[in-house]
Amino acid sequence: MKSLKQFITNIFRTKKEAVKNVEQGNVKFFNNTKGFGFITTASTKEDVFVHKSGLVDRIRKEDKVLFETENSQKGLQAINVRLA
Repeated sequence: MKSLKQFITNIFRTKKEAVKNVEQGNVKFFNNTKGFGFITTASTKEDVFVHKSGLVDRIRKEDKVLFETENSQKGLQAINVRLA
């Protein structure tokens, strides 16, 4: 059985790792009617798909955003997208 200290350390390590995965980018395109678009990452200039289900805030073209990514069946997808 893990000690309480190890348990707490693991929780903070996991949260820290999650924070490391937050990326910055600009909304390249977002269609509110269809509910999807693309974000260009600031670091790699790669386009990442975003679906309305991954939004925390409403976004529109050229907004600066913070987001995380996850692998989907069709490639990288932005999640937890919020205005920067």
